[in-house]
Amino acid sequence: MDLLWQGLQQAAVMMFHNREVWAITWLTLEVTFAATLLSLILGIPLGTWLALTAFPGRKFLMALVNTGMGLPPVVVGLFVCLMLWRSGPLGSLHLIYTPTAIVIAQFVIACPIITGLTVSAIEQLNPRLRLQLLGLGASRSQLLWTLWREARLPLLAAVMAGYGGVISEVGASMMVGGNVRGHTRVLTTATVLETSKGNFAAAMALGMLLLLLAFIVNGMLTHLQQRRSPS
Repeated sequence: MDLLWQGLQQAAVMMFHNREVWAITWLTLEVTFAATLLSLILGIPLGTWLALTAFPGRKFLMALVNTGMGLPPVVVGLFVCLMLWRSGPLGSLHLIYTPTAIVIAQFVIACPIITGLTVSAIEQLNPRLRLQLLGLGASRSQLLWTLWREARLPLLAAVMAGYGGVISEVGASMMVGGNVRGHTRVLTTATVLETSKGNFAAAMALGMLLLLLAFIVNGMLTHLQQRRSPS
């Protein structure tokens, strides 16, 4: 109980008086937002296409997406690390141990989650809706916009799931980012570092900041999800 109280006290001090913690928190926001945004840009259109299109190999692609939804972050980190390593295929880009590398790894984690949940969201819509829209002469962009609008609640849940997947992971960020102070250290990797040093109060403080950050972001998304349009 004393340790918990010390963690709360240190969290308050670190939030208002520690510039390094602010920098770590800001970097955490930057990389998680970037990875989630990229996942949305690819995942929602890809999931919509998979939900609406029948073609040979669709079941195989769906199996890949569903497998990707449960990828261990350390496996993702290993794969991205091998790709970005100096002797790897993308080594000439010099991205290893940079925030960009963390964004790439987190994108690989979040994209299958958003894609798979988008497929489920679109498939749950009434099949007649698509036929009615096509019968009314809706263009392709109008069709997609209407379908996304009708499925907005489960799509927002997909966003929350994707963001939750990246803000909570630590293995991939540690492997491809290196946890470099002032450069690639985020809240999850900083928490692991403080725990390994035996500084449990600081680790609890960082963990509480991480939980607060996740709560604020998901709280805003939940507000959008639960908001009702005026009659």
